[in-house]
Amino acid sequence: MQTIRPTLPAARSEEPGAPLGRRALVVGAGVAGVAAVAAQALQRAVVDVPLASAAKPGPQGEGYRLTPHVLRYYETTKA
Repeated sequence: MQTIRPTLPAARSEEPGAPLGRRALVVGAGVAGVAAVAAQALQRAVVDVPLASAAKPGPQGEGYRLTPHVLRYYETTKA
């Protein structure tokens, strides 16, 4: 009696017009996620530098002062 073995489909070559496989889709999604996180980190770094330089300590009793904490709050309320 002869047994029939299932065979795997032939490997597809990466042609310019070939559809993306699942693995390529997952890798692409991961790269996009890393790029989004990097963009957010770079944006925060750019925003934090002016905040630190804008806050200058003043003598006590002057009243309202723009501290880094207050400036950061104002940045979060912008649309």
